[in-house]
Amino acid sequence: MPHGSVVPAIILIFSVFILQLCIASVASAGGGGNGINVWPKPRIMSWTTQPRANLLSPSFAISSPKHFYLSSAANRYLKLIKTEHHQPLVTPSLINITTSSSSALHTLFITVESLLTPLQHGVNETYTLSIPADASIANLTAHTVWGAMRGLETFSQLVWGKPNLLVASGLYVWDSPLFAHRGLMVDTSRNYYGVDDILRTIKTMSFNKMNVFHWHITDSHSFPLVLPSEPDLAAKGSYGHDMQYSPDDVKRIVEFGLTHGVRVLPEIDSPGHTGSWAEAYPEIVTCANKFWWPAESNWTNRLASEPGTGHLNPLNPKTYKILKNVINDIVNLFPEAFYHAGADEIIPGCWKADSTIQSFLSNGGTLSQLLEKFVGSTLPYIVFFNRTVVYWEDVLLDDNVNVRPSFLPKEHTILQTWNNGPNNTKRIIDAGYRAIVSSSEFYYLDCGHGDFLGNDSQYDQLQPSSSANNGGSWCGPFKTWQTIYDYDITYGLSEEEAKMVLGGEVALWSEQADPKVLDVRLWPRTSAMAETLWSGNRDEETGIKRYAQATDRLNEWRYRMVSRGVGAEPIQPLWCLRNPGMCNTVH
Repeated sequence: MPHGSVVPAIILIFSVFILQLCIASVASAGGGGNGINVWPKPRIMSWTTQPRANLLSPSFAISSPKHFYLSSAANRYLKLIKTEHHQPLVTPSLINITTSSSSALHTLFITVESLLTPLQHGVNETYTLSIPADASIANLTAHTVWGAMRGLETFSQLVWGKPNLLVASGLYVWDSPLFAHRGLMVDTSRNYYGVDDILRTIKTMSFNKMNVFHWHITDSHSFPLVLPSEPDLAAKGSYGHDMQYSPDDVKRIVEFGLTHGVRVLPEIDSPGHTGSWAEAYPEIVTCANKFWWPAESNWTNRLASEPGTGHLNPLNPKTYKILKNVINDIVNLFPEAFYHAGADEIIPGCWKADSTIQSFLSNGGTLSQLLEKFVGSTLPYIVFFNRTVVYWEDVLLDDNVNVRPSFLPKEHTILQTWNNGPNNTKRIIDAGYRAIVSSSEFYYLDCGHGDFLGNDSQYDQLQPSSSANNGGSWCGPFKTWQTIYDYDITYGLSEEEAKMVLGGEVALWSEQADPKVLDVRLWPRTSAMAETLWSGNRDEETGIKRYAQATDRLNEWRYRMVSRGVGAEPIQPLWCLRNPGMCNTVH
């Protein structure tokens, strides 16, 4: 090439080098490399200048459009920002701190493109946040109110210091979730949780940018939800009047969820897991109040997979009269467009214990036809109320009792996985259904805490059984935060197939959990899933999983959650965070 073009070429090479340095700075901005930590890690977080922090003015204010839920969130975050006074465990390094009042940040100005978009699946949660280095106003822009709430959380985590508050400045954030459904399921039937416990959980979900509280309200053990049309279900099926959720309680929980950008998705599990219904209506429930595994019988002849028996009888017309009243009340209490109808763990022995079902089977009927009758009688009724029906995977994939796809219209049905990891997700997608992933091998938070069965002899031996060694539970071992963080919920799927995965949920079944251990069971392990579903678990530049650098950030985030009133368990000794790298497997 001509000699005169060498200088521009050198300039180009030098520019590329500088760009690479900037990219490295971008990568560390939200990754804890300089002590600035945001969880979940934003998709793009870059310094527009050298990393710096300015004072947050004592008169700092948030200017927000008038909107019932956003205005409430802005006031809540303003109070949090001014009173939290977070002290990072590791002092931010490489940060130029400016203490001049002339460069203090006075206002966060929020702009929302659409104030009318409701909170629903797939709502746009994208936001941008710009905090100039030398201006008194920062800008948060979002497509929707719900995206603005996510941006407020990010901003709150960029403030620290005591007595003077500092805010990271010269910073730009563009952020948007990878998955639309980022949920947590809590079972309130086996053990009861007070309303305040649920509200605290929803609040902590919003800290972690999660958006779906899947409320497994009822099961065989108790029916704690007071329904106006069927009050006897709770009056007789709950653990007591002080362990019930009234319609006012539900309204409070749903409204609190909206104020925090979290949808409340109700699950009324049926036809299995309905033993508690028998306290009010014994005639519609088969094998209720029976011993779950009859003596001298093998596992295939059990009545339930754990203590607590009972299935609704699909052949009894009264079943549908009661159930339709329940559905009516649920859609009136919960505005959520998804209705979780359960349909998991249909145990043949329970249905076979009923004389009318025995006659049906002896005349050539099958258990799968029974389930088809049930689904065919209830799914259209739920859809009538403009609800999308969510079922556990069993309804289609169970080896013994399942329905044909013709009973599950794809436009109205979502299937939630819980077995066989990515394999069942793939089977659901191949069948043409949308999926929510809750693989028990990765996402069940109750696993590994032992079993709750009495007189269990597996522990009474010098060499513990394989089950005892595995945490003593069917889904052991304990799911560490690393196990959760490293799980790729679209593993083995093509790019097009992955679009059918709406997202994921971690699940807390409550055989051995109650309010005393709720926070410890959930956090910070749930935070691990929250980040992977928001921004992934891999470095966007290298594609390498980032669990190593996530450790220090999650440690820091756990301590910050604790300061916010969350009883999250530690993941390391404090010494590890104060001695970076010393607790790694390889230095």
